[in-house]
Amino acid sequence: MTYDVAVIGYGPTGVTAANLLGAMGLRVVVVERDAEIYTRARAISTDEEVLRIWQRTGLADRLKQDMLAERPLDFVDARGRPFLSAHPTPRGHGHPPQMFIYQPALERVLRDGVTRYPNVEVLLRHECLRIQQSQDSVELTVLDTADDSVRRLRASYVIAADGGSSLTRAQLNIGYEGRTYEDRWVVIDTQMLKPWPDHDRLRFRCDPARPAVDCPTPLGHHRWEFPILPGDDEQYLTTDDAIYAMVSRYGISRGQIKILRATVYRHHVRFAARFRTGRVFLAGDAAHAMPPWIGQGMAAGVRDAANLCWKLAAVLRGELPEAVLDSYEAERKPHVKEITERAVFVGRIITERRLPVTRIRNAALRGLNRVPGFSNWLQDSHWIPVAHYSAGFQVRPRTKASGHQIPQPWVTGPDGERVRLDDVLGGRWLLLYGGRPVPQPGWDRLGVPSLAVTPAGSEPAEGTVVDSEGVLLRWMAEHRVAALALRPDAYVYAAAPAGAQLPPPPAGFAPASRPTASIAL
Repeated sequence: MTYDVAVIGYGPTGVTAANLLGAMGLRVVVVERDAEIYTRARAISTDEEVLRIWQRTGLADRLKQDMLAERPLDFVDARGRPFLSAHPTPRGHGHPPQMFIYQPALERVLRDGVTRYPNVEVLLRHECLRIQQSQDSVELTVLDTADDSVRRLRASYVIAADGGSSLTRAQLNIGYEGRTYEDRWVVIDTQMLKPWPDHDRLRFRCDPARPAVDCPTPLGHHRWEFPILPGDDEQYLTTDDAIYAMVSRYGISRGQIKILRATVYRHHVRFAARFRTGRVFLAGDAAHAMPPWIGQGMAAGVRDAANLCWKLAAVLRGELPEAVLDSYEAERKPHVKEITERAVFVGRIITERRLPVTRIRNAALRGLNRVPGFSNWLQDSHWIPVAHYSAGFQVRPRTKASGHQIPQPWVTGPDGERVRLDDVLGGRWLLLYGGRPVPQPGWDRLGVPSLAVTPAGSEPAEGTVVDSEGVLLRWMAEHRVAALALRPDAYVYAAAPAGAQLPPPPAGFAPASRPTASIAL
């Protein structure tokens, strides 16, 4: 059988891609080596932009039931005293700014979501042994590890989301450049039996004797991470006795937690030399790896899937020429590199072990933390960089709004219902006006739909969306635009000031008559 897209790997990146492509009505096959969900809880947090992506699949509200939201974070010294505190501030995506997760539970919900789509076939306990590209397709040689039988599949495109040790990347002879840090860390997942004060607060314990990450996770779990120091017995540090000894420094007794598993990890900073070879695309850890300090490894992979899937669908449907697929790496790689640099920077703050340096760090940041608004500024500008595409799939010349994703407030739709904006936009190309619509011959001729944003208090009407919270009109005014041409991922392709016409649509653009809606779980 021939598929539109084959997805290799069924972790968070692969399962997000399967949901997105399934909702778009494409024929998809997923190839996954393991029989079950990986039980180790690797990722521990996500953010509002990622929830906005999962919203497109109809799963965001269900996923949030298993998450912890609105939890503060502290950088604390060796005595447990905060020298820098922050509370995540919203960036306008319509969901809590930071959510703590338990990854196995999250992946279960995402996999259950895929079962809604009869057009998505999932092959567990199957390993992709070989890929071979032709001019118009990719052939995958797949081993069924249950009975050692071999089958061949054919797909128009392949998304390789098979992890940092990606066999697909190796087959394509794509380099994986960067470094692996010498420090090894023991990561400990526990079940919380008896809560302790502030158990639901994230702490980066910046103790030069032994730094640590002390992190709440939902569904009655808690995570600790400790470095393996020179002279340590690595095997001993993963034993229950060693773990209880390390957490006892924070007042945690044996009766308060049950140790579920302890695993040793190394941190990596790596990037694939290229994210695309022909009809095969790397995504998630197969394309890039970063340290865990700002909780963006999984999130970066989900963003990859979101950026790539709508473009693949557009090409397969004949809406856009294949050249649009080159914009995947042009848009994603710079953002991933910027996030990785921030993660490395935060890691240096946490893991600094030179005593004189830690004293200066603690005093300086404690002083700055007393300045009103400093912690929010630090987080907004230096914690998780906003995904803004300065290159890629957008019209030239650029405007102040180009390459930005518009915010997602609650709005009142044409039918009078209060909904999140993306549920009105519908994952399609759309013209959005901040005032009276202006004729756009190039776009109108192609039948691209439009919406006019009206102020809070306006009556709902066909062809309008009421800006109930005043967010959209303010954003458009700040970016000095009155008309936007939005891509299906709500990023600005083109913009124009009041009274002006938008630049023309992309060459070869032939939009479908209507998008495929997601199905709620």
